[in-house]
Amino acid sequence: MDYYEIDFTLAAAEDYQRDLLIDAMAGLGCDTFEETEAGFKAYIQSADFDEEGLEEQLAAYEGMLDYTYQVNLIPQKNWNEAWESNFEPIEIQDKIFVRATFHEPRAEFPYEIVIDPKMAFGTGHHQTTSMMLELMLDEYFAGKQVLDMGCGTGILAIMASKLSANDITAIDYDPVCYDSTLENATLNNANNITALCGSKEAIPDAFYDVVLANINRNILLDQMERYAEVLKPGGVIFFSGFYETPDLDIIKEAAASRGLIYDRHLERKDWVAARFVKG
Repeated sequence: MDYYEIDFTLAAAEDYQRDLLIDAMAGLGCDTFEETEAGFKAYIQSADFDEEGLEEQLAAYEGMLDYTYQVNLIPQKNWNEAWESNFEPIEIQDKIFVRATFHEPRAEFPYEIVIDPKMAFGTGHHQTTSMMLELMLDEYFAGKQVLDMGCGTGILAIMASKLSANDITAIDYDPVCYDSTLENATLNNANNITALCGSKEAIPDAFYDVVLANINRNILLDQMERYAEVLKPGGVIFFSGFYETPDLDIIKEAAASRGLIYDRHLERKDWVAARFVKG
């Protein structure tokens, strides 16, 4: 399938400017990102590209960010090869080692996650994913029912499995992410993960002890009521995919109205991962 490449050049090198634009491009439907010395490149399937939608997404940053961009049509390419050239293993708190199949294992880490990311988000490199993994290390998962929304590569669902969760339901609206989750679950022998393709309407009528939701602020606000419905009393929910200012207060307010009590959060480069408990 052909893709459009949106090549951004940033006048300033601050990470927050790149992150804001990447978040905007994710909202447009871009599913692959590549950092460059001058900025970054975002990729979207040609059938999903909407030039007017691109202009609308960027209008919010007019006068705030200094950048230029160019749109190029990219014929079908070997995306796996492109990922392999950019994917480096990561370490989290000397406890989690995230690698691809073409990296050597590291036996000294208690938890090893093997991810072949393809075009799916969630390799652990982004601050939101790594912070979610950190929060999960402090949570008791043994025997619990877990829901992972916006699962991407399935990395959080796989971590829940390695932490001895009983059953995990992993949901993403993107078929690429659905396929990636199935493949990565197999790579990690995580046989207790059920992957579903869809959005909040795909959430089964069941009850969960833990909900993981690393998406973005607007989707979290739209889906939060459903999360609260399926979360058991006393259950825990982890939110990420948004900024500390102003997003965290907005998320806190929406959560409180649904009986979800803020506990604590991590912050890294303005991104946040937060823990809430259902009262």
